[in-house]
Amino acid sequence: MFKNYLKIALRNLTRNKTFTFLNITGLIVGMVGAMLIGLWVIREVSVDRFHEKGEQIYQAWNRDKVDGEIWCWTSTPKPLAPVLADDFPEIVNYSRYSDAGNLIFKKDNNFLKGNSFFVDSTFLQIFSFPLIEGDINTVLNEPMSVVITEELAQKLFGNDDALNQIVKVENSIELKVTGVLKGLPTVTDFEFEALLPWSLMVQLGYADNSWSNNSVATFLELEKDVDVTALNDKVKNVTKNHSQGSTTEVFLYPLEESYLRDNFVNGKPAGGKIDLVYLFLMIAILIIVIACINFVNLTTARSERRAKEVGIRKLSGAFRGMLISQFLIEAFLLTAFSTIIALILVQLLLPSFNTLIDLELSIPYSQPYFWLGVLVFVVLTGLLAGSYPAFFLSSFKTSQVLKGSFKKIGSHFSPRKILVVSQFTFAIILIASTIIIRQQIKHAQNRTKGYDQSQLIYHNLNDQIEQGFVSFREEALQLKLVQGMSKSMSPITYSTTNSWGMDWEGKDQDNKQLIHRFGTDIKPVELFGLTLVAGRDIDVTKYATDSTAVILNESAAEIMGFDDPIGQTISDGPKYHVVGVVEDFIMGSPFEKVIPLVIESSASWFETFHMKLNPELNTKENIAAIEQLFEKHFPDIPFEYEFVDEAFANQYKEQERFVTLTTLFSSLAVIISCLGLFGLSAFAAEQRSKEIGVRKVLGASVARILILLSSDFLKLILIAIAIATPLTWYLMSEWLQSFEYRTTISAGVFIVASILALGIALLTVIGQTYRTANLNPVKSLKDE
Repeated sequence: MFKNYLKIALRNLTRNKTFTFLNITGLIVGMVGAMLIGLWVIREVSVDRFHEKGEQIYQAWNRDKVDGEIWCWTSTPKPLAPVLADDFPEIVNYSRYSDAGNLIFKKDNNFLKGNSFFVDSTFLQIFSFPLIEGDINTVLNEPMSVVITEELAQKLFGNDDALNQIVKVENSIELKVTGVLKGLPTVTDFEFEALLPWSLMVQLGYADNSWSNNSVATFLELEKDVDVTALNDKVKNVTKNHSQGSTTEVFLYPLEESYLRDNFVNGKPAGGKIDLVYLFLMIAILIIVIACINFVNLTTARSERRAKEVGIRKLSGAFRGMLISQFLIEAFLLTAFSTIIALILVQLLLPSFNTLIDLELSIPYSQPYFWLGVLVFVVLTGLLAGSYPAFFLSSFKTSQVLKGSFKKIGSHFSPRKILVVSQFTFAIILIASTIIIRQQIKHAQNRTKGYDQSQLIYHNLNDQIEQGFVSFREEALQLKLVQGMSKSMSPITYSTTNSWGMDWEGKDQDNKQLIHRFGTDIKPVELFGLTLVAGRDIDVTKYATDSTAVILNESAAEIMGFDDPIGQTISDGPKYHVVGVVEDFIMGSPFEKVIPLVIESSASWFETFHMKLNPELNTKENIAAIEQLFEKHFPDIPFEYEFVDEAFANQYKEQERFVTLTTLFSSLAVIISCLGLFGLSAFAAEQRSKEIGVRKVLGASVARILILLSSDFLKLILIAIAIATPLTWYLMSEWLQSFEYRTTISAGVFIVASILALGIALLTVIGQTYRTANLNPVKSLKDE
């Protein structure tokens, strides 16, 4: 019997080629979109869940009240980990993770940079990053050792064995390669190319036992089945007990939750990347639902054609269940075929999609769960698409359809019309949301930066560069290659350090205020093009006392509450005097409010230097000349710079990627909806061909007939617009609340989205209806 059902299904599908093509195309487009989203979702929910001890790995977080709210952050004091392990037996192992920077590795004449971190010797025993060479228990025991990834090993040593080779790091210390790691999996949030022993950090003098310096990530391996809630009650006061006057609490948070749920609001978990995962899952479901609505609408639209088939088969003894099985088999055939084509297209599109999202996704053909997922996907999609048509078509009464008295659905609220409205409601929501997201990015891009980014570049600073920096700067200025050059604590595009221990006269000691710090050694106002509100620039060459001078931005001056900030004293350990106030400028996310900032003239450390290029010179030639000068002073260090405006623009990348994806999937939803609308308009025109013929004989114009045939569909689109507009406004208003600096939603967004939806729908319908309206009425009326 199944074989017979299969034959009938194939015969029906091949007989109605237009119907089959529209259904298959709609399903394929929907499946491609859903599969691409599915691969991305699988990657996101898999991040750092491959570690064998994953359920036992927790990260120590800090929690404290700042500016009246409870803040949570992951940077912790260096001595925290060993104290926790000593005091609490539930903690069986620990490793700290501290950024060592993009270090220069040199072997013979081959030198390159590698992203490096200091870790405790137990790091690879806690995390499942497999070693290709080396002993997991000893690779990080010796201070003068390093573990590198196979990619870095290949770049440094070629095809030679890297194990036990000596590399020079930062042209100052020689380290032995004691281990080579397999390339990091794509499903990890860790990004390193080299691991350095913590004992080397101690030997270099970079380690400290300060409980007020939060600078490292702390990872802990707990005993199996430990009561984490009870343990958190025990550990929360550790920092308070070791740092007099501290109000900071410690809590442990599972590693497997950290990637997706790292956003805390007033001390409580409040989502994070998981919100984006839910959003795109919803979009994937909507795309599949829209494709299934197409199937339902196109199948039921052909109900009259199949009504007699149903009647004859019932008269021949077929039960309703048999008919339902027949129609479901047709739906599953279409779904299975569409799935195969969709998989092929996804494989072809993956490289471009990976470039778009800056990830390396792949289809896991070798994994049984993948094929099980495909099977479930086919079954659910087939049921979703085929159930209603199967029950609808099998419900026709034999006596009515054989007498020719079967009537097509013409109710104002027919299921078909409801489905079309639902379909376009989803599509319009996606269109309007995409427009609002674009406006939010544009809003941030148009925001006044507060400083001059043009011709400004920065370069990392290490010990060797710092030693020869003055002579390099003087020669660059003498050759007029630059207008200015200054060391700084970080690039001007973001802040790397802050403090709530800063003190000033009149400060409310009961309310912690977080103040960010930015250090630069000479003339920051002139170099960065800042706008002075009061006072003067810092110039240690002109004013001997400027070694302790600071400049405040307006936000910091407002928090400190000075009537006249110039000459006031602030302290953060050392005492500083205020010599100037500058207008607020963006240092950090352009979507957030400006941070309160203190610009110091004598920072504790410098990690970057900025150069203001001479605007009178050709930029390309100027950069080449600076590179030659740099090589002259620092022959063993690559000249790797970045333009500040490009680095600033990179902060929009995640949001721009988000808007690109929503645009892509919105387009897919619109395409699928239009395919369905095209099919429905074709069937409607065919069913009304005799009516059109009579109207043309009675003198109706083609334009009048076009309006007649299009009006029903356009009414449905207008209803969809009416439903989608308030829904979109509510959803996007909630989304915008996540930004401190945000645009407003204007009526123009919905006008544009409505015009687009109506225009696309009209173009879809008009082509089919125009052909029907131009038919010779003799052809449609000759059998009457």
